[in-house]
Amino acid sequence: MSTILGISAYYHDSAAAIVRDGVIVAAAQEERFTRKKHDPDFPARAMHYCLEEAGIAPADLDYVAFYDKPLSKFERLLETYLAYAPRGLGSFSLAMPVWLKDKLRMRAKLRDSLGRSTKAPLLFMDHHESHAASAFFPSPFEEAAILTLDGVGEWSTTTRGIGRGRRIELTDHLTFPHSLGLLYSAFTYYCGFKVNSGEYKLMGLAPYGQPRFAEAIYRHLIDLKPDGSFWLDMRYFNYCQGLTMTGARFHRLFGGPPRAPEAPLEQRHMDLAASIQQVTEEIVLRLGRDLHRRTGMTKLVLAGGVALNCVANGKLLREGPFDDLWIQPAAGDAGGALGAALFVWHQLLGKPRTPQPGDAQRGSLLGPSYPSERMQTALAGMGSNHVVIRAASEEEMLERTAKLLAEGKVVGWFQGRMEFGPRALGARSILADPRAPAMQAQLNLKIKFRESFRPFAPAVLAEHAHEWFELNPGQESPYMLLVAPVRAAHRVPLDSAQQALMANDPDLRRRVNIVRSTVPAITHVDYSARIQTVDERRFPRFYRLLKAFHRLTGCPMLVNTSFNVRGEPIVQAPEEAYRCFLATEMDALVMEETILVKEPTSVLEADRAAQRADYLAQFQLD
Repeated sequence: MSTILGISAYYHDSAAAIVRDGVIVAAAQEERFTRKKHDPDFPARAMHYCLEEAGIAPADLDYVAFYDKPLSKFERLLETYLAYAPRGLGSFSLAMPVWLKDKLRMRAKLRDSLGRSTKAPLLFMDHHESHAASAFFPSPFEEAAILTLDGVGEWSTTTRGIGRGRRIELTDHLTFPHSLGLLYSAFTYYCGFKVNSGEYKLMGLAPYGQPRFAEAIYRHLIDLKPDGSFWLDMRYFNYCQGLTMTGARFHRLFGGPPRAPEAPLEQRHMDLAASIQQVTEEIVLRLGRDLHRRTGMTKLVLAGGVALNCVANGKLLREGPFDDLWIQPAAGDAGGALGAALFVWHQLLGKPRTPQPGDAQRGSLLGPSYPSERMQTALAGMGSNHVVIRAASEEEMLERTAKLLAEGKVVGWFQGRMEFGPRALGARSILADPRAPAMQAQLNLKIKFRESFRPFAPAVLAEHAHEWFELNPGQESPYMLLVAPVRAAHRVPLDSAQQALMANDPDLRRRVNIVRSTVPAITHVDYSARIQTVDERRFPRFYRLLKAFHRLTGCPMLVNTSFNVRGEPIVQAPEEAYRCFLATEMDALVMEETILVKEPTSVLEADRAAQRADYLAQFQLD
């Protein structure tokens, strides 16, 4: 028996994972423990959890795998600064202390964190091999083409290759500074969102705009080849030498300085979002088509931060040459910890791999769970502002919860092991009825405290997904990483006044509130939805809740969004769920078989506002 610990740290979203004899035992992001969103520090708490879940001490580990090669990354950093010297002095001065203190001492840091009694060999993987391993080895495919896309690893920014059986091989590399991830992040920054966390906001903003800047991007910023390879004109960018993503030439090209965070969004920003989204989709399509042409593979796996662009993924599935896709749920740097451990087991140790039906990711429910005693302790001091129902069985709990949802209540849902990756998949979720016309605005403004334009995802019974969305029967999207159009039969046509409003109204809240389908809360302005297909094998209790709601209402889906507020990591522990419930306008909280329902008149609004302000003050808005 061999147990391998994988670690990712010191760039974005640190994480730890444990693999035992090729089986994924546990994986978690450090942010869930520290409550610092996208925490990049060494994942000491996540590592401790993974060891505890595996039932071992650090001395019992057989191997420790780090997800990239810090010395190679440092080499790239130095070469880049030297190439731009002396212009990069400010950025260089900020980066060096962190590198000299922590990143270059990774071997010593790992030994110190695990204890000197741990004799397990320390192995350092290539960054994109870790991504590729995280995509292929848990996938259900015996063989597949591999595509990884992110900002930058050591030098690579995009890689393509093949996975067969227990081996992967990366055959093509695009290298820094020519990066699709950094190009998308440049527009994220320019439109006023935070790099490395606001890219999904830019993706959600894109349907409100027209891609009128796409031609300028092709003409000035990027030289795109038919095979998907590209070259960026670095005169427009500042990320190699400065503290910002874009430079003065970029700002002149697109009509002014970057938008300040929290400043009003203009139509120009929406059109920029639409433009870079269209360019990104075209690059991904070309990369995929050329990869298919050269490999002849019918299946494709993806990882890297750009693989979280579910709109591009959906287009690649619908318009690309592959029969099926599988995308690592923790596609960003967090997933590198898992990939590094799997790479050691299959590639370095040569251990066999048997693809599992669906996948081997276990629903990505790889984080902590809590005993009922812990939940009761968390609720013990809750006071008298709630009705508490302790259901006698799971069936009773599901029926009561489905009834609350059908009545238009917003429900916090806390069940079992938490999700690994950025999406809530039915373990730490906020749920609502997708048929309610005002639900999207209510969730954004009164529950999540975030921008009104942000769309919500449907969790839909897998066997009914093709009836509501443009998916083939049996097509899965278990990890909320594909966007597909709502079928025409469920759409509501817009009248001329609504069409004029969509075209001209600068207030996104009014555009959002236009009903476009019979499930308006999950239908984006372009009639699309980011889908989670829910099956009983991966998500048994969540599946049974959806079945109960379907029986009650005839609707086989729910709104599913992450259990947190803007700027906060997804809640992990019962105490965090309860505090978030109190500080928002959620109507009910379901933790295992216990249901809490707020009494609407029991707390003065002034008291609730003060409670909410105290809670939100803990988190930096992003």
